Amino acid sequence: MLLRCVVLCCVAGSDSLALRPVSPDLIKRGRVFREAMALILHAGKSNKNGYKTLIAAEYAGVQVQLAPNFEMGVTNKTPEFLKMNPIGKVPVLETPDGPIFESNAIARHVSRLKGDNTLYGSSLIEYAHIEQWIDFSSTEIDANLSKWYYPRMGYFPYLPPVEETAISSLRRALGALNTHLATNTYLVGHSVTLADIIMTCNLYLGFANILIKSFTSEFPHVERYFWTLVNQPNFRKILGQVKQTDAIPPVQSAKKPSQPKESKPKAKDEPKKEAKKEASKEPEKAKEEAEEEAPKPKPKNPLDLLPPSKMILDEWKRLYSNTKTNFREVAIKGFWDMYDPEGYSLWFCDYKYNDENTVSFVTLNKVSGFLQRMDLARKYAFGKMLVIGSQPPFKVKGLWLFRGQEIPQFVMDECYDMELYEWTKVDISDGAQKERVNQMIEDFEPFEGEALLDAKCFK
Repeated sequence: MLLRCVVLCCVAGSDSLALRPVSPDLIKRGRVFREAMALILHAGKSNKNGYKTLIAAEYAGVQVQLAPNFEMGVTNKTPEFLKMNPIGKVPVLETPDGPIFESNAIARHVSRLKGDNTLYGSSLIEYAHIEQWIDFSSTEIDANLSKWYYPRMGYFPYLPPVEETAISSLRRALGALNTHLATNTYLVGHSVTLADIIMTCNLYLGFANILIKSFTSEFPHVERYFWTLVNQPNFRKILGQVKQTDAIPPVQSAKKPSQPKESKPKAKDEPKKEAKKEASKEPEKAKEEAEEEAPKPKPKNPLDLLPPSKMILDEWKRLYSNTKTNFREVAIKGFWDMYDPEGYSLWFCDYKYNDENTVSFVTLNKVSGFLQRMDLARKYAFGKMLVIGSQPPFKVKGLWLFRGQEIPQFVMDECYDMELYEWTKVDISDGAQKERVNQMIEDFEPFEGEALLDAKCFK
């Protein structure tokens, strides 16, 4: 009789595995109440954190419904939603016992609602290992994928050193996962557990959006594991047909949160006299607003106020672009004929963190992003960026021609990449420095004894 009255306290709505005596009548009433009301998941249809719960529900035989007409950025800001999660994060599970937020907690709850599944293993040690891999998936896989992917999509500031660190940490985590999966089909035991569901949903973000084949091929057991899981019927029912991305997304500009428009309540039943009085003020008010909103003249760039230079930057850029043969005799000679040391200055730059350049395509993307953000200086600058080396770590070095005798302050202020480089002004009276300028302009190889991985031009 005592054993019949001892149940996991999750029957009473807790996530703990501690044992607690509960009366049979309470168990019966609780079960009927839960079965009478479906669980409502507040999340978008493509939310990978929501997928965790939906897939777990398929394995556990629990009914979970998506909230109808959910709109991210709108629904989760309503007073009703904020009562369930005060900070407005998604997903949230609405249950008879109250709301639950945080995706892993929601998936845990759903997995425990019925005791006739193996999502939490069959022993205490398996339970511990499942929790171990859930934590590993969140802190080592999902966190580093997010630091790589979301800044590229413009949701967070894009910082190359941060991206490099995230990729390095992700590579280390996938290496550890790959070693474990070399002798295991699943993370724990011999069937799908909640750890596999959460791990696969986190890997899904990467495979679908940023982990290209050349990257994942370094981890063949992780690849086998991922494709095995996403093609299981319960996974496929929720995820559909999964395809691996064939390109790393380019860096996008930061997205600014939209500001809701304020609507002023209209006064009702105003006296006609007041209405006429307000109407008479409208033309005067409109005139005042127009004067306030009139665009102020844009201040001139300080570089436009410099004395005229004999060097016409566009002419040099055309010469550089149109010279296909005899580059040294035509383009390089033409550059020095045009160069005005009083109106322009030359600068070498060296990346400060070359030891972090361990992935070739990431290093190339880093340079491309820098050139993209330098677009604000296109009218006043010309640049060459070299990625050097046949093996990692790769070196990034550059040559820049700027209008004026110093690096423009507005470039230093608005392009954060500038702080990632050491800048040295070129002394053109030094023959060795002048020859280095020549070699960088013409993509001379080997450059300083090493092969060129790539050379990019800003013009």
